[in-house]
Amino acid sequence: MTTEARYTRQDFQTDQEVRWCPGCGDYTILASVQNFMAEMGVDRKDIVFVSGIGCAARFPYYMNAYGMHGIHGRAPAIASGLAVARPELSVWVVSGDGDAMSIGGNHLIHSLRRNINIKILLFNNQIYGLTKGQYSPTSETGKRTKSSPMGSIDFPFNPVSLALGAEATFVARTIDMDRAHTTEILNQAYRHRGSALIEIYQNCNVFNDKAFIQLTGREERDQNRINLVHGEKVVFGPNRERGVVIEGGTARIVEVADIGIDAIHVHDATAPSAGPAYALSRLSHGPFGPTPVGVFRSVDRPVYEETLQQQIHDAQAKKGPGDLGALIASAGTWVVK
Repeated sequence: MTTEARYTRQDFQTDQEVRWCPGCGDYTILASVQNFMAEMGVDRKDIVFVSGIGCAARFPYYMNAYGMHGIHGRAPAIASGLAVARPELSVWVVSGDGDAMSIGGNHLIHSLRRNINIKILLFNNQIYGLTKGQYSPTSETGKRTKSSPMGSIDFPFNPVSLALGAEATFVARTIDMDRAHTTEILNQAYRHRGSALIEIYQNCNVFNDKAFIQLTGREERDQNRINLVHGEKVVFGPNRERGVVIEGGTARIVEVADIGIDAIHVHDATAPSAGPAYALSRLSHGPFGPTPVGVFRSVDRPVYEETLQQQIHDAQAKKGPGDLGALIASAGTWVVK
């Protein structure tokens, strides 16, 4: 699958006019992905992007590789079939919080639990952008929108918590404006064998502008951004004066000076149990206040399509080539006269 060819970002750009609202965070994500693809070392003919419905779903039009614009919520299902049938391909899913968390919820969690080798980029702007500003499954409670004029009464999904609960083997979060961090997360997801979900906080400057200001604002970000680094203590703040401890399965924020640096939690993305990663994901239920970003979990587990191919190989070795007609007539058949 790898090649010695070296691409540039321009090699992954198409002749299609990129059409998002001026200032949309999707532009930055697109640039980050195109730059990463140029450095990934994979031939363009071996790369596939699959999308659903929404602003983010335009992605395949703008990537000079194979791609498919699917129907609402079904991108993980299409990508799963593709990855199983053609395991040599690098398969990427682009979806939004509405597309993936609402109608596509079942497809998302089952592709993650099966550990199919697909990489899912979940653009989370906490709003329905394409359909003009209704609240989404990740919108905060009380959100006033065209479909919730008195404030949403729903309790929102936490995509990272959801993915961890679905037994995903790689779960991460990044921010559209941080291209260096996004590139690093993309690289780790690509090198991971199995399902990978990357939640990308993506600003919608028309219908939900500055939703992530606490993590991106010049004056706010140092106070609120918790950078998870495997093998390092979870500390943050302008002077790294605050930290995270996990006790009884619950993570909480403390002042390092009050309890000492030795008591601070050391992040282990490869821990066999998803418990610590889940506890970290619950520190915030959205980009409000101290919020972790980075790789929450990265563990090894058999990849679905590899196990499936081994089953087929073993069956053929034991019984020889299959007979579809015999299989159909093997049981539970009858004749209608």
